[in-house]
Parts: sequence; C-alpha cells; structure tokens
Amino acid sequence: MKLIEECSGVGEIACEGEVFGNVRYAISRYQGLARSGLPIPGLHRIEGALEIGGLPEPLRRVGKSYALTLDDGRVIRVTLAGEDGRVLTEGHGPSRCSCC
Repeated sequence: MKLIEECSGVGEIACEGEVFGNVRYAISRYQGLARSGLPIPGLHRIEGALEIGGLPEPLRRVGKSYALTLDDGRVIRVTLAGEDGRVLTEGHGPSRCSCC
C-alpha cells in the first residue's frame, strides 16, 4: 500500500440520519498498486482520527460507519475503530461501490 493522500480539517459526519458539523478529522488514504504502478481497484485503506466527543453516546460505538464530508466537499465512508475516535476503512473506492 502506498500513501497517496493526507488531509485534515473540520467537516461534518452523518450517522443514522443525523448530521453533526464542526468535527475535526485527520485522514490518510493508501492505495494498493500493481508492479506496473497502476492502482489496483478495490485495494485501499483509509485511516485516521475524528474528534467524536461532541456526538451523543449511542453514536460513538466502535464499528459504527459514518459518512464524513471533508472541508473540500468530498464525502468518504469511515468506520469507527476505537473509542478514541480512530477510524479505519478498507475495501472498495473512497466510498461504497455497488458490488458490496
């Protein structure tokens, strides 16, 4: 996996139909590459951290999936991997594809 992007800022997260703004994030995006240097579709990892202290307790469960809107307008899916706000997502594309 090769690090292809790091970003941080203040964005919004959506979960269970609610949107919460002013959430700080720091995200690193990794992409699997073939020997030729071309990206391998479906082989990626997104990891980083969210400041989740302002979320209601039931929404801070490990394993919960969020739609994170970055400050540049892109939306990515992240899954809460730790009670400290650590996130980790592996799989298809920066957001869900139609095959899974």
